[in-house]
Amino acid sequence: QVQVTESGGGLVQAGGSLTLSCTASGRTGRRYAMGWFRQAPGKEREFVAAISWNGGNSYYTNAVKGRFTISRDSAQNTVSLQMNSLTPADTATYYCAASGTTAQIRAVEIDFWGQGTQVTVSS
Repeated sequence: QVQVTESGGGLVQAGGSLTLSCTASGRTGRRYAMGWFRQAPGKEREFVAAISWNGGNSYYTNAVKGRFTISRDSAQNTVSLQMNSLTPADTATYYCAASGTTAQIRAVEIDFWGQGTQVTVSS
């Protein structure tokens, strides 16, 4: 079993930045791709970004391209999401996810979910 834990959410003004972090612990002997999703009130959970197990490939939803950057430290089983130029539309609960491949993450075929961390962007 793998536990996925997020941190780093909070309240920020529009135009500001936040960095989310996620750590995978437990039986992490298998190599996992990792990613981020978000869910705003009254909306479905949506894909935000994903990164391959070795950090060599990353993917973003169009709404965050050029503003968000996903990165990882595979040795530490951590993944980060640097979020810049935040807008109120980015307000959501952000979830970290782990799965076998980035394709599975983008298809929302997730092995392990985190509990989520709240990001609120004020106008």
